[in-house]
Amino acid sequence: MKLKIVKMFCGLPRYVVVIIFAVVSLTPLIWVWSSALKTHMEIFINPFAPPSKFYIDNLVKAWNLGRFSKYTLNSVIITVPTVAGVILLSSLAGYAFGKLRFYGRDILFYVSLFGLTLPFQAVMIPLYYLMLDIGIISTYRAVILPAIGFGLPFGTFMMRAFFKSIPGEVMDAARVDGCTDLQIFLKIMLPLALPAISTLAVLQSLWTWNELLIPLLFLQRQELHPLTLGLMFFKGRYTQDYGLIFAGATIMSLPIVGLYLLLHRHFIKGITAGTIK
Repeated sequence: MKLKIVKMFCGLPRYVVVIIFAVVSLTPLIWVWSSALKTHMEIFINPFAPPSKFYIDNLVKAWNLGRFSKYTLNSVIITVPTVAGVILLSSLAGYAFGKLRFYGRDILFYVSLFGLTLPFQAVMIPLYYLMLDIGIISTYRAVILPAIGFGLPFGTFMMRAFFKSIPGEVMDAARVDGCTDLQIFLKIMLPLALPAISTLAVLQSLWTWNELLIPLLFLQRQELHPLTLGLMFFKGRYTQDYGLIFAGATIMSLPIVGLYLLLHRHFIKGITAGTIK
């Protein structure tokens, strides 16, 4: 009995740290969601108090008047191909860099990592003129292609780390059975990499969904704007409706939160898989 009490008190600091971290992380999200259910005046009178009653008109106005139904569709059209492209190309590159042997493999891998140190602001002007020259400004492709390019370095780094953690005996056994490298990748490696793919999907979805600068630069037609640019609809030069802004932020956050809740088991496995193995 005494041993159990001692263990409980020894583990108490960990729980305290986790609780503090959870409170700090969730408080801004809960505050935004609760503010979306307040009137404009109530936000100023009691900014941190819970809503006196649920005022859902903000959400309705944001969805209809603020055209968030269209902005949400645009965000989905941009995010889904971007995430799919990053997962596909990163998986192929990670498999090649992690499991295949070819001349210059390590050099090419480290060169690809330079993309992690390259900010978008450093290349946005030449990239804009490149998009202008090939005629895809103000199209979805003008956002999707750069987003895939900037997502590949981290995706490749992550998938390579996961594939390297898989024992080489698995590939040797598959080759004995007559599998080619492509068959090994499709039938063995990809199923094993589902936790890492889920983690990459959540992270890339978050980054693409919340991206502001790339759509702001390349999408000049309002009917193509994603949710990040749609929030600017509620802010004027001299006035801004905070209730609608909070409602728009709530609508924008719900799909990502839902995606994480759907994939959180695989997300945690993907984060810890390389370390455990």
